[in-house]
Amino acid sequence: MNLFDFSLRLNGYPLDKAKIELAHIQEKNEMVYKAFLYDKLDTIVNYHLEHNSYYKSLAPNANAKDWNSIPVMTKKDLQQPLEKRLSKGFNTKNVYVNKTSGSSGDPFVFAKDKFSHAMTWAVIQNRFSWYNLDFNTSRQARFYGIPLDKKGYYKERFKDSLSKRYRFSVFDLSDAAFEAHLQKFKTTSFDYINGYTSSIVQFAKYLERQSICLTSICPTLKACVVTSEMLFDKDKLLMEQQFGVPVINEYGASELDLIAFQNTNNDWQLNSETLYIEILDKNNNGLPHGEEGRIVITSLYNKAHPFIRYDIGDIGIISEKSTLRNPILKTLIGRTNDIAILPSGKKATGLTFYYITKSIIEDDGHVKEFVIEQLEKHLFKVIYVGVETLSEEKKETISQEMERYLEKGLTITFEKQEKLERSKSGKLKQFTSHVTSAS
Repeated sequence: MNLFDFSLRLNGYPLDKAKIELAHIQEKNEMVYKAFLYDKLDTIVNYHLEHNSYYKSLAPNANAKDWNSIPVMTKKDLQQPLEKRLSKGFNTKNVYVNKTSGSSGDPFVFAKDKFSHAMTWAVIQNRFSWYNLDFNTSRQARFYGIPLDKKGYYKERFKDSLSKRYRFSVFDLSDAAFEAHLQKFKTTSFDYINGYTSSIVQFAKYLERQSICLTSICPTLKACVVTSEMLFDKDKLLMEQQFGVPVINEYGASELDLIAFQNTNNDWQLNSETLYIEILDKNNNGLPHGEEGRIVITSLYNKAHPFIRYDIGDIGIISEKSTLRNPILKTLIGRTNDIAILPSGKKATGLTFYYITKSIIEDDGHVKEFVIEQLEKHLFKVIYVGVETLSEEKKETISQEMERYLEKGLTITFEKQEKLERSKSGKLKQFTSHVTSAS
């Protein structure tokens, strides 16, 4: 029995209708798709202008025929009661309601109408099918957070059992926990791994220390899908080596949809079926493919709640080889609020610091994982978990590389801890700045 699909239908999500709609979109060639997209943009903007008083107040001068007249929405615009943001005919009883993770620093509650949410799942299932993975039949090894209270814990375990998933908690990354994970893989025919990048990387490092390739003890494994945190090339190679399967990079947002998914040609294919994705500069002007800017997204199907030119808070580049029908995400650089402001006034993405440090700090395997915090414009702290304390030589090398890539006069401090703090969901924030431009 297809329990996953059945549970969606049982809750009123028209999955069959959504799958038919998705198939129709995917059949369109470039020319037909262009007409389809412009029609969908026109329709969704006019729908919300007519049926959503919140959106009308946000965009009083919007004209669907003049895309530049449509304002860019931010997360702060949405931090007011959900009831005020819903379109006519929708209420909290007849929509899908959830809350963003808050990783951007601006969490809010959002809604999707039931067809829009069904389209989300139709797209996700379609992407997983590229690797012969089926949500109804494929068994998932899930590396996610789990509620620690008794009721929440057993609720998630029950949902996992219905969805052919087994959850490995990301809050304990000790060797003892990984040994228990390994025993579960020996006795369970998992088809794929899915979850947060950082915790799965740690499992791969454990396997490397034990000289184990996971498919040697779990030969049914087909793929590993990582999400929610940055995936670095070196980590991807390590995981593919230790798991013996392809590692697939996923990028999504709960309030929208699956945004990008690595296809079988190793391209990060953007979702053009349910989303319209733009790259904008600081003045909200569209940028050509190949240039770095803010990722701004329009949801083509959500009538319950407007997400029109919605600034998701990420920075990225769309590949020059992209077309309107088949856009490719060349690079996901990081979040707009993960920017370091240096003493000279220069700005740098926080992942620059993380990447420089990572290339040095993990060479000998003594450091398991780390995060970086900016405390003042010149002052950065590297907080790490390791077998032993970093040598003075390695600390000096990191400081020199920071100055070489960025600017002189920076101070880098180091703090060894037993365990890194994760969010309630289990995500690890790799870089955090406590500095504002006014500091």
